[in-house]
Amino acid sequence: MRRLFPVTDETAAQTSGGTPEGEGTREAAGTRVPDVSEASVAAALVDREWSLAELAAAYAYPEPVPDAPRPWLRANMVSTLDGAAQHEGRSQPISSAADMRIFGTLRALADVIVVGAETVRQEAYRPARARAEFAAARKAAGQAPAPAIAVVSASLELDFSLPLYTSPLVPTLILTGAAAAPGRIAAAEKAGATVVMAGEGRGIEPARAVRALAGLGHTRLLTEGGPRLLGQLIAAGVLDEMCLTLSPMLTAGDAQRVAGGPSVDVPRRFELVSLLEEAGFLFGRYRRS
Repeated sequence: MRRLFPVTDETAAQTSGGTPEGEGTREAAGTRVPDVSEASVAAALVDREWSLAELAAAYAYPEPVPDAPRPWLRANMVSTLDGAAQHEGRSQPISSAADMRIFGTLRALADVIVVGAETVRQEAYRPARARAEFAAARKAAGQAPAPAIAVVSASLELDFSLPLYTSPLVPTLILTGAAAAPGRIAAAEKAGATVVMAGEGRGIEPARAVRALAGLGHTRLLTEGGPRLLGQLIAAGVLDEMCLTLSPMLTAGDAQRVAGGPSVDVPRRFELVSLLEEAGFLFGRYRRS
């Protein structure tokens, strides 16, 4: 893996294991400021496997404001060159080993993973697992050993006999609306899930869902879609960050984009924070401008 953006002397030093040869400095208001030399750029582009700690640092959540933490919602999606978010109903065929390392890292950084019910069915979701590599960092951050899974469902037509509901390390949450069928709510709670009301009608209200999760102490939020849920979050203006893997594949067909559903009145501008590359896959991180 190599970092394509931003390219700085610090990046170069990290990738080359020290100060890049040929690095210079300039004086600015009495402070020595490194120049970005050709050697720095070359070192930054060194292709090597990144450690999980390096990936965690590259994708760290913003530092919370003391005494006033606000939720930060990031999405993680993968798309082919021609815009497909899946192949034959699943994202795995358009993914890669590096994409899965980042996928696992983003999960390990999150308090909760928000996912639509259809994606849970299509991708055969299981409970998030505790990973020894992140145990100390999660404990230091006051997090549970593993992130909770929060399933968004209006109908609650879910298979509550699955391990996602019966045997998670952290109880699974179900985000729904006040009009959900009482019998399905009872079935969810009997299976061990925690039902969270996040809307007055049949479905959720995205802003209310974010507030409800924050009220439970979950401020580092991650959504993995699917496209319909992500579209709802975008339209509601609650998405803070987009992590997008661009897969060097073409699929054609009629697969969904990474986001669907309602459109926004004016396209929302996000700014590029970082861009990584491995084996032709591009890993972009964008934040709300």
